[in-house]
Amino acid sequence: MAAPFTLFREVPMKSILRKTGAALLAVAACSTAPAALARDYIHVVGSSTVYPFATVVAERLGRALGLPTPTVESTGTGGGFKLFCSGVGLSTPDVANASRRIKRSEFDSCQANGVREIVEVNIGFDGIVVANSKAAPQLSLTRRQLFLALAKEIPAADGSGKLIPNPHRTWRDLDPALPAEPIEVLGPPPTSGTRDSFVELALEAGCASFPELAALKARDEGRFKQICHTVREDGAWVDAGENDNLIVQKLEKNPHAVGVFGFSFLEQNADKVQAARIDGAEPSFETIADGSYPVARPIYFYVKKAHVGVVPGLPEYVREFTSERAIGDEGYLVDKGLIPLLADQRERVRQKALAFEPLAAADL
Repeated sequence: MAAPFTLFREVPMKSILRKTGAALLAVAACSTAPAALARDYIHVVGSSTVYPFATVVAERLGRALGLPTPTVESTGTGGGFKLFCSGVGLSTPDVANASRRIKRSEFDSCQANGVREIVEVNIGFDGIVVANSKAAPQLSLTRRQLFLALAKEIPAADGSGKLIPNPHRTWRDLDPALPAEPIEVLGPPPTSGTRDSFVELALEAGCASFPELAALKARDEGRFKQICHTVREDGAWVDAGENDNLIVQKLEKNPHAVGVFGFSFLEQNADKVQAARIDGAEPSFETIADGSYPVARPIYFYVKKAHVGVVPGLPEYVREFTSERAIGDEGYLVDKGLIPLLADQRERVRQKALAFEPLAAADL
C-alpha cells in the first residue's frame, strides 16, 4: 500500500484558510446560494449506492491527512445533483455521488447556477438486484415479467394493443411457475439513481419486448418512455426511501416481499437476502463486469472544480478514490462490492480526474 498522504499534515489549518481567503471570498461572491462560513472539510452528497464506497474513502482520507473526515450524505442521486447544482460557494457541496450519469437537464441547471466546470469520475460498475429473504424461495424473473408486475399500464392480453390498468396481483398471475404471493416490491423513490436505472434497464427493456410498444418508440419516444417508466401506485411498488440497508431489514421481517437495491448491499447482506435471476443470469462480479447480467450500470462521482484549491483535501480525495488500492482489481472498494473497470479504463479515468478535466455538454 502506498504511503499515507502528508500534504496538509504539517501545515496549520489557520494558515491554509488564510492563504485561500481570497479564493474563498471569490467563490462565495459567485454563489447563487447564501454565503457560508469557511469550512475545512469536504462535503459529499448523492447516491445511496455510492455512499458506502465514498464513506470508506472519506474515513481513510481523514486519517491520512489529519484533517476533518469528509462529510458524506446519502440524499439520492437526483437530490444530490439538486444540491450540487444549486451554486458555487462553501454553502454548497463539493462532490456529488451518482448511480447513473448526470442528465443533460441537471448539467444545464448547474451551468445556469454558475457551476461551470464539473469533473466526471466513473469509478466502476454496480448491478441492480431484485432480492428477497433467504427464508423464501429464490425467484427467477425476466425483464418482461418485471414490466408486467410493476408498470402502471400494460398491453391488454387480447392483443388489441390497448393499454389497461395493471391487473396483476400475484407473481403467479404472470407465470404459473412463480409463487402465489402478492406482488410487493420495496424500492427506491423517484429521486434515486437506482430507481432511474432500474426503470430504464429493467422495465423499459421489458416494455420494448411488446412489438406494439417497440413500434411506438420509433413514432413517439416520449410517450413510449411515459408508459414504460411509470410505476404502478396501488401498493405493488412501495417507495422505501434512499437507505438500501433499511430495505434489507424490511425483507428480513417480511419474506413475502421483494426489494430493489444495489449489488454492493447484496454482497454485504448475503447471509440475509438472495438475488433473483434476471433473464437467466445471476448477479455476480463476473456477470456484471462482462455484461451478461442485464440490470447493471456505471457509477460515478462529480467534483465542483471551482472548489479545488478552496476546500482543503479535494485533490487528495480524488487521488485516493481513483487509486489502484481503492478501485483496482484487488482494491479495498472491491471488497465492499464495487465492480472494477478494466485496467486501461481505470487509467484513463484517473488521468482525466487528476487533471480536473471538465465534462463537456457535447459528451452528454
